[in-house]
Amino acid sequence: MPTRLRLCLVAVSAGLALGASGAALAQSVALGGMLGGKALLMVDGKPPKSVAPGETYMGVKVVSVSSEEAVVDIAGKRGHLRMGDSPVSVGERGGKKIMLTADSQGHFIGAGKINGQAMQYLVDTGATVVSMGVSDAERMGVNYKNGQQIRMSTANGQVPGWSIRLASVRVGDVELTEVEAVVTSASMPYILLGNSFLTRFQMTRTNDQLVLERRY
Repeated sequence: MPTRLRLCLVAVSAGLALGASGAALAQSVALGGMLGGKALLMVDGKPPKSVAPGETYMGVKVVSVSSEEAVVDIAGKRGHLRMGDSPVSVGERGGKKIMLTADSQGHFIGAGKINGQAMQYLVDTGATVVSMGVSDAERMGVNYKNGQQIRMSTANGQVPGWSIRLASVRVGDVELTEVEAVVTSASMPYILLGNSFLTRFQMTRTNDQLVLERRY
């Protein structure tokens, strides 16, 4: 089970993925950092390029840059790229697509929300359902004690847990409701985004990019 996961200190780039409404529009835009008043943009997985406010790179215009974010314009649509946020899709109406970028160790880690409360997740195709520790559940106000009590096998042996349903799980602008989950008494460095969330999407991976397209 995930309790043996080693907590990796990573700098998660912020990003936006905008649906193309014409030829040659960028599909994925990520903020790699700031450099002397310029934004380090990563477009379609290419190496970072420093772009000053008012300049355009591969169809992405940088409107403004601050210490924490860059405002960009793509085909008249504005987006805010913030350091520490997960790359997400904002161009698909109805929230149907999520685009994620792997860290240096190949993990897909990012920020989202459970029941409207902020959480840090790790994509884990080996986890049957969304999984979290008691401390995260209590912080987010998840009423796990009314769930079905279960015993969970971990690297440290059997531990008590609870089988529940989450009212909502949101990554980027995509929100799913009534998602199966488990809460374990074992400590966990991340909330595992397991298959009760992932199987609702068609997953496609190309190099360090993972695209989740909603099935239903």
